[in-house]
Amino acid sequence: MIRENIKIGGPVGLHARPAAEFVKIAERFKSKVRLSKDGIWVNGKSILAILSLAAEKGSLVTLEVTGEDEEEAFRALKEKLTSDDA
Repeated sequence: MIRENIKIGGPVGLHARPAAEFVKIAERFKSKVRLSKDGIWVNGKSILAILSLAAEKGSLVTLEVTGEDEEEAFRALKEKLTSDDA
């Protein structure tokens, strides 16, 4: 299991389009993906669950990835969360 606190980048944070892109990346991997904000954990492969976190730019979230391809998945997902691309 890999777990790390990550500050959300991007101009709008983890809103609809960035959340959809995050889920698309997460679904490429077999590992279980979870996100947490303010003590609430959600499934990282569910766009509705991710949107419920209301993670704006600068928010601190915890990314947890568990499974056989966790290292590659964690690296790709962390990059998506911290990217300043729109």
